[in-house]
Order: sequence, then C-alpha cells, then structure tokens
Amino acid sequence: MTHNPVRRALLERRVTLGTWIQIGHPAVAEVLAHAGYDWIAIDMEHTDIDAPGFAALARAMHGRDAAPLARVRENDTLAVRQVLDLGAAGVIVPLVHTADDAERAVRAAKYPPRGIRGFSFSRMNEWGAEFDAHAASANDDVAVVVMIESRRGVENIDAILDVNGVDGVFIGPYDMSGSYGVPGQTDHPLVADACRAVVEACRTHAKAAGIHVVTATEDALAATVASGYSFIGIGTDTVFLRAAAAGALDTARASSTREDA
Repeated sequence: MTHNPVRRALLERRVTLGTWIQIGHPAVAEVLAHAGYDWIAIDMEHTDIDAPGFAALARAMHGRDAAPLARVRENDTLAVRQVLDLGAAGVIVPLVHTADDAERAVRAAKYPPRGIRGFSFSRMNEWGAEFDAHAASANDDVAVVVMIESRRGVENIDAILDVNGVDGVFIGPYDMSGSYGVPGQTDHPLVADACRAVVEACRTHAKAAGIHVVTATEDALAATVASGYSFIGIGTDTVFLRAAAAGALDTARASSTREDA
C-alpha cells in the first residue's frame, strides 16, 4: 500500500491537478505549492534546472501538500536516482518508445530486487535517520510516469503499459506532432488519433493517462477529463507569469486610454 497520495491516485485513476515549474527559484515553488495543486512537476529536461536547483525547489515545497515530481532530463539511471534521493515523490521520464525503455525507467526508480536504485543516506530518508523505514516503503511510494511523445511510443503502447511499475503515461503532444510529420499541429487528426489510442490503451490496462493543458479554460479541462485523462498538468509558471503580466498591462492601457478620452 502506497503512502504517496499522487501514486495512489494514479493507481486508482482518480483526477489530480498539477502544474509545472520552469523558473528555478524557490519562491516560485512556494507560491505554487501554497496555491493547492496536488503535484508540481519540476522540468529538468527543457530548462537549466539541475540537481541543486531541484533540491532547493523541493525544500521550498516541504510542509505543503503539493508533491514534488521531476521530469528528468533523460531516461538515465543516475538522473532518476538523484532526484529521488533529493526528495522527489516520483519521476516523469521522457522519450519512452519501447517496453525496454519503460523497464529501464522503472528499474532506475526502484530498489532491489525490482530495480537497481542505489541505497544511501540522503534527503529522502532524513540523511539516514529514517533509512530502514524508507528502504521498506520506497518501492511502493515512488511514482513512475513515462512520457509517450512519439509515433513509435504509440505503436508500442500496449507493451509499455504491460511493464510492472509503470503507473501511468504522460503524452507530449508537441514532440508527438513532430514524429508524425506535422510539427506543432497538436490538433492534427494524426496526433488526435494517436492520443486517443494511448488513452484507450491506458483504459484497457487500468493505467492513468496524463496530458498538459497549457491554457486551462473550464471547457478545455472538462473536455480533457471527459476524454479519459486523470493526471492533468495545468499551465506552467512561465505561462502564468506571462498571461498575468500581459493581462495587467492590457487593463492598464485600456484604462489610461479611457481617461485620455
């Protein structure tokens, strides 16, 4: 039985709402964690956030309810191990194309005998003070979500979902659109059909399906849930900042124009 509420929700395919951090400052993590998200994924693939940066963000979130997740830079054993040792409640692993890729991600995240994660004293076990308890529960508590973001991944989705320890998938529509030859066209029928195929496979295998709703309107979120997604990312810190800043400026300009008139 897992003590990680995000992993429990993944296994039960209950809706969770999270967001993404691309700005590597602890104040951002504090603000977003206080806002009430179920989880916050720290993007280490497409940003300059490194291991010390992740640790600082995870510390900023400590004591708040949002679970810190890491989208690691690659499907690499040490990359996965390191963020888990620094306190990640789970990993989102990019570019999983095959069952072998998924197996490699799971083995990196799990202690023996299931995997090859190394034992150590670190932040995740209070620097050794809770070593025994952590070692006994970590394999049940760590969430592993693999990213399906290629045509090859879609074609192998059933085999990927058969891998023991894969708790769910997270679709990357932009990379997927590129792999289908329609880069950036995330609404293209080829991409839409691929996403539906992944969600249907998740339903068949009783695994959670996830996706990123960058512009989180009420209609968009309702449609996402109705489509079968349960692990849902909303916006990013950069999107929130840009939208709020542009909106405030538009309001100010409109107000000053009315006064001039």
